[in-house]
Amino acid sequence: MTSLLTYTFKSLPSTSKWALRFSLRPLSSSSQLQAAAAVQTKSKKTLAKPNIRNIVVVDGVRIPFLQSGTSGLLHRTSVPKDVVDYLVFGTVIQEVKTSNVAREAALGAGFSDKTPAHTVTMACISSNQAMTTGVSLIASGQFDVVVAGGVELMSDIPIRHSRKMRKMMLDLNKAKTLGQRLSLISKFRLNFLSPELPAVAEFSTSETMGHSADRLAAAFAVSRSEQDEYALRSHSLAKKAQDEGLLSDVVPFKVPGKDTVTQDNGIRPSSLEQMAKLKPAFIKPYGTVTAANSSFLTDGASAVLIMAEEKALAMGYKPKAYLRDFTYVSQDPKDQLLLGPTYATPKVLEKAGLTMNDIDAFEFHEAFSGQILANLKAMDSDWFAQNYMGRKAKVGSPPLEKFNNWGGSLSLGHPFGATGCRLVMTAANRLRKEGGQYGLVAACAAGGQGHAMIVEAYPK
Repeated sequence: MTSLLTYTFKSLPSTSKWALRFSLRPLSSSSQLQAAAAVQTKSKKTLAKPNIRNIVVVDGVRIPFLQSGTSGLLHRTSVPKDVVDYLVFGTVIQEVKTSNVAREAALGAGFSDKTPAHTVTMACISSNQAMTTGVSLIASGQFDVVVAGGVELMSDIPIRHSRKMRKMMLDLNKAKTLGQRLSLISKFRLNFLSPELPAVAEFSTSETMGHSADRLAAAFAVSRSEQDEYALRSHSLAKKAQDEGLLSDVVPFKVPGKDTVTQDNGIRPSSLEQMAKLKPAFIKPYGTVTAANSSFLTDGASAVLIMAEEKALAMGYKPKAYLRDFTYVSQDPKDQLLLGPTYATPKVLEKAGLTMNDIDAFEFHEAFSGQILANLKAMDSDWFAQNYMGRKAKVGSPPLEKFNNWGGSLSLGHPFGATGCRLVMTAANRLRKEGGQYGLVAACAAGGQGHAMIVEAYPK
């Protein structure tokens, strides 16, 4: 992540009950590719608020998202390092030696040791939290310039000794005599050497996210074929965007001991026939979530330069977008673990005084195809809104011609702590490319939490 900074700155109700209530229009990868036409610019009000500072994202970058186990902002913006007031980064699986990775990355990138930095963690929305923390610091008048971002390295995760082994090692360290040490060693058993791997499971429920996604898909009657078709759409759109040079936030990265990588390496359009051959990954043998319709373990880092608008203009920058209203939600981690976008979307629209029809670009985190399709069904259901959300009516489902048009986490990858910045920069870049004004970013996260934010295009 140091090089990134340096580069850049130089359970639900029973399945049968839900399945009877929900159905989803069929998806077609080919038709969606054709439907991803440019959104026409509309004449809309701005979301500026009286007596509140406008906060802009000047630019953002990310290193290529890489499948785990495979092979910078200062540069692009030329912002002087001493202008940056604060840094905040998100990460999920923390390395003990660099628990405050934001501070270590800042020092490694050559920032002044007088520039404070801290690290946040909020599962898959950690960099979302980093960005909104920066927004709040600027909006409150504390600072003018904040670098926010996130990082995840799934190829080298910390692996602990077993609890019994850890206790023995600590006790040995405290032992004062040879007799005490020998007594402790005599209690050693081979099973003490069994390592503890980081769990991709909910602490509160002990259920893996993939298992939860499988249950959610079944509850909302999302079929295996629908999930595979959506995953193929994601990979096809990502490949198209990559080939057309639309993923402009990606910067080259020299993998230590290996070659320089210049693009995401998880984009692999297949065929529905090949995808159908894969076996269920979590609920066997009848589950519908597979490796092909799930996001993969990913290494990656991202960063954005956030400024008060007046500061950015005074320094001669042309911002890419305004960062407007945002919200966080949380619900039952057992049965609604992945429904964050459903709950967050209507809340952020109401805060901004907008409707779904006002949004020109939707960028939702794709943890699993089943998760995305279940959210689309929930958002389009009056019954769900009334019975589970306490709302009078549904918010409505995003039109697919505006939805994740350059691919998503299923194809681009999902470094847990870095995806939020990618979502925001993709929304900002799509608005500029497609001529839209408002983008809506949303994501689910472990713990049953979620986030949504409105991004407004900066006037050309």
